Amino acid sequence: MQRIPEADHEADLAAFYDRQATLLHTRALTPHRVECRDWFIRLLKDEHRHSLFELGCGTGIEGLKFVEAGIHYTGVDLSEESIHLARAKGLDASVASGRALPFADATFPAVWTMSTLLHVPNTRIHDVLSELVRVAAPGAPIGVGLWSGDDEEVLNPEDEDEPRRFFSRRSDAAVRHIFGAHGTVEHFETWPEGTGAESGPGAGKWIQHYQFLVLRTPSGPTG
Repeated sequence: MQRIPEADHEADLAAFYDRQATLLHTRALTPHRVECRDWFIRLLKDEHRHSLFELGCGTGIEGLKFVEAGIHYTGVDLSEESIHLARAKGLDASVASGRALPFADATFPAVWTMSTLLHVPNTRIHDVLSELVRVAAPGAPIGVGLWSGDDEEVLNPEDEDEPRRFFSRRSDAAVRHIFGAHGTVEHFETWPEGTGAESGPGAGKWIQHYQFLVLRTPSGPTG
């Protein structure tokens, strides 16, 4: 297993996505990702949840879809350039780290974070998940998307400019274990990596699939 020295991965990620913001601003989501988002929106409506927080909102591609569905939206991202573009779309978005979210406890009825937590090292993942659970209401669904791996932490070989992106590539079993420590994993599905627009990071050097889960936060005390 390749060992990546502990570093300020967040600053490196912010620098990378600042450079890529304009390109990502126009990139379409894959059909599987769209299906998962639409399914999650139906879940929110069925449960009468009218507000959502997104960690790693990027330029607001999905945020717009939540707003169009009638859901009040709040997003944060590490990239200032991405947030600039998200705000230009009229979205409530700000620069913040998942390690210290600027929101009160139990603020949001639902949370969404796609292809973001895979950038969080294992030394920090429980801190970030604790923050997501903290700002989510008791019993809230947290929708999560990740690219799988063989439980290794690596720098992306397809990134041509330094600093490259850090990835924690977790197996299905590891994901279930890590997330299960913070609530109930009530939905878990995967689909294989495709080609072209359906392909993930790694420039074809990684064997991987996409992981989508819903973590249900603890309901809290009753009575």
